[in-house]
Amino acid sequence: MTAVARIRDRFKNTGREYLKIVGATGQLGYGIPEPAFTSALSQDLDMIGADMGSTDIGPTFLGNGEMATSAEQTERDLRKLLLGARSIDVPLIIGSAGSAGAKPHLDATLEIIRKVAKTENLKFKMAVIRSDIDPTAVFDAISDGRVSSMGVLPELNQEEVENCSNLVGQMGTEAFIRALELEPDIIVAGRACDTGIYAAIPQWLGFDPGPVTHMAKIVECASLCCVPGGRDPIMATLKRDGFVLESMNPERAATPMSVAAHSLYEQADPHRITEPEGTALVNQAQYQAIDDRRTWVSGATWEPAERFTIKLEGAALVGYRAVLLAGSADPRFIAGLDDILSDVKKVVQGLVCPDGEEPDYDLFFRRYGLDAVYNWPASPEIPPREIFILGECLAPTQARAMAVVKSTKQYLLHHGFPGRLSTSGNIAFPFTPPELAAGPAYRFNAYHLMQVDDLAPYFPVEIEQVG
Repeated sequence: MTAVARIRDRFKNTGREYLKIVGATGQLGYGIPEPAFTSALSQDLDMIGADMGSTDIGPTFLGNGEMATSAEQTERDLRKLLLGARSIDVPLIIGSAGSAGAKPHLDATLEIIRKVAKTENLKFKMAVIRSDIDPTAVFDAISDGRVSSMGVLPELNQEEVENCSNLVGQMGTEAFIRALELEPDIIVAGRACDTGIYAAIPQWLGFDPGPVTHMAKIVECASLCCVPGGRDPIMATLKRDGFVLESMNPERAATPMSVAAHSLYEQADPHRITEPEGTALVNQAQYQAIDDRRTWVSGATWEPAERFTIKLEGAALVGYRAVLLAGSADPRFIAGLDDILSDVKKVVQGLVCPDGEEPDYDLFFRRYGLDAVYNWPASPEIPPREIFILGECLAPTQARAMAVVKSTKQYLLHHGFPGRLSTSGNIAFPFTPPELAAGPAYRFNAYHLMQVDDLAPYFPVEIEQVG
């Protein structure tokens, strides 16, 4: 009997009216804290889940097909989860495999899982859910008016879809439930809504999707909802009308205030958690302290979607990036920085674009200490005593980007400006060389919603016997 079949039978044949679900980590591949994970394994669990991806890392990893996490740490985390789940024979569900969830990310994750299974002599039934979207399906949806912007990007067109290095859709709970019907031990999914990882088993067993989705949205971040917030595993004890939250680290407390505040996380509207199949309404949710470490949450309701939607994510190559790292503590240099940077850009253009050619690159600066983090409407009344300058160039080739940045370094270093006291240099470098080749640069060019009549065709499920 597989882990999923065992949990199903346990719930339906024993009269058990609750589920114990652990969110092992907010993002797999950055480490799973001990001894909290070991403590979780002793809690008579019904499932372990882990989210592995996010758009927080930007478009580059979706574009280049690589993981954002180190191979060594990712393998260590997967080994810990696999050994833990198999040791207590509960389902393990992983979503957004390999950071971005496209085919190269999912395949790389599966290879690590197979490697761990071989070295640890593990045998299990694995369901794999793919999330790559066929561009022709998107072309048809665009033609039918079924693709809309989320307010971040212009309306999607066929050219932008064709420019995507990888194009994925975010699956919801529906895809995971189809995988559960095949009764695996482990489910590994491509790009997925983080709630789907934790909501699938409860909904499959008949729990109300309102409280379930609310629970899932909280535990996917592990103990981030606690005081103090952290990455330790968290356990939700889910009942028919609500759930209890408890961090597996005794130093962290899930309080009513900290849990309620987590509703603000990643939501444009803190009262609504919108997923492909519908929306959990949490405006009437109640948060009650059980003790100083645990909170009972209830009251969320479910509003089914009038039509299913899939969030599309695609990334396109925009060029190659090189960066310049420099700082200054010269008050005259800092005061004149607007003019200095503008003048240096003109000088560099004249040097690297002979005969008046138009630049084939973009060169810009972020000025930490002044306006790099936030575009303040006015300069500070008292200038900072030192600043950090991050110069960035995007160009058609890596060599071209480095050439521009190297010239920028030299002429920013020695550029003359009113009040300059020394010609030996305007800026300081944290290390040498201060110019770094940052490789291919990508942008999100698909970040849109696509309406569909049926979710299943977009997220096929495969079964593999491992070991």
